Amino acid sequence: MAGISQTAEPPIRIDTHLAPGGERSLADDVLDGLTRPFKELPPKHFYDSRGAQLFDRICELPEYYPTRAERSILEGSAPQIAACTQAVELVELGSGTAAKTRLLLDAMASAGHLRRYIPVDVTESMVRTSAEALVAEYPGLEVHGLIGDFERHLDEVPVASGARLLAFLGGTLGNFTPGSRRRMLRTMARLLGPEDHLLLGCDLVKDPGVIEAAYDDSQGVTAEFNRNVLHVVNRELDADFRPECFDHVAFFDRRHEWVEMRLRSVRAQTVRVGALDLEVSFAAGEEMRTEVSAKFTSDRVQGDLAAAGLELADWYTDPQEMFALSLARPTG
Repeated sequence: MAGISQTAEPPIRIDTHLAPGGERSLADDVLDGLTRPFKELPPKHFYDSRGAQLFDRICELPEYYPTRAERSILEGSAPQIAACTQAVELVELGSGTAAKTRLLLDAMASAGHLRRYIPVDVTESMVRTSAEALVAEYPGLEVHGLIGDFERHLDEVPVASGARLLAFLGGTLGNFTPGSRRRMLRTMARLLGPEDHLLLGCDLVKDPGVIEAAYDDSQGVTAEFNRNVLHVVNRELDADFRPECFDHVAFFDRRHEWVEMRLRSVRAQTVRVGALDLEVSFAAGEEMRTEVSAKFTSDRVQGDLAAAGLELADWYTDPQEMFALSLARPTG
């Protein structure tokens, strides 16, 4: 059931579409992923409060280029994006702290268009905190937060109040395998009217050494971030994973042009997940996949967009062409 809190001044509304205390479909994903022949856990479960802090540290590492590259593109291109889209509202999937979002909001406000911001995220405290800060920074801004999983709750996004810009930043689209990626794009396309636009952050294909270093840093922060999913399962599902008994593995798959992160069992062991009454055996050296992060070319992005009934309107990259923002609109 949606729980709504609203203040008259400033205009903030937060709708919650998650079960009490349930920020993710963890139990279903663990049961499904750990009973497969090749074990797997989806990367969205990295992001409890500790995981979010670790990821913030990753973004500051010298090896991790995506966040810096995407921000530099937004700094240079946000005014052009605002002028092209004429958007009066911004919908952001996986909004987090809305750090990079301010560049888009600044541009929309400077153009005199900004009316509403709709952040979609699983963490209510983060959405609420950023909403309070944003309405103080942007006079007249309405914030309608949606607490939910963007894979399950996009049909709860409110009806557009005018020209809409839907943003999916950070390269998160790459966490979906090709079929799932196109399904996700079709779902997002249903939120767009004829005059609306979709802004996607896409990490680009490049030197595999550069890519692999970004996912296996010299300080071991990414390794700890990877193992954090085991801490989440232990806490939420009464499991007895020993994170220190799993090594971090990251490599670029040249055939699929994606990065895989895995956890490798250092010895034969059995793990019990109490909440599921499940015992899972790992052989020595057995690997469990925790993330896929696809890298893109312009042609690949355009093919995925076309499959979702969208077409490329503009393409923005940093000078080194490490990362790209693609601006798309409904075909025709």
